[in-house]
Amino acid sequence: MVNAGAYDFRLATAADLPMLGAWLSEPEVRRWWGDPAHELGLLREDLDDGRATMLIVSYEGRPFAFAQHYDVRAWPMPYFDHLPAGSRAVDVMIGEPTMMSGGHGSAFLRKLALALKGEGVPAVAIDPDPENKRAVRAYEKAGFVIDKPIETDEGPALLMIFRD
Repeated sequence: MVNAGAYDFRLATAADLPMLGAWLSEPEVRRWWGDPAHELGLLREDLDDGRATMLIVSYEGRPFAFAQHYDVRAWPMPYFDHLPAGSRAVDVMIGEPTMMSGGHGSAFLRKLALALKGEGVPAVAIDPDPENKRAVRAYEKAGFVIDKPIETDEGPALLMIFRD
């Protein structure tokens, strides 16, 4: 059993890009996120852009995951249009392969979603690939429920909403 209090979040910086690049190159991450060089370029742009809050997640002081959240209206994604103003979308990845099981993903995602709700965010959404069964199960365990299947620029996804 993991200790949810042992997860810490800090803002990502340009100094984290090499670590993020290594994580994006892990086979399981690459499978769902795509080309590591392309994705790292997007993360670099997002750091400079400022529309997303980009976080490094640590467990007991050890960085192992990335999370970002952003206003659902920050980019044109019509499948978020029915969500209340001020809602946030979340993207996550566990970069350290040894941390990809044991409940870490659902635990830190739940902690993040509860913190956002505590700040007054009306809804928290995530949109995994429906074929990523491991992620869908982890998100359900974190408190997300499937709202509806959607079509994104990257292909089919499941829109999931946090229900605490």
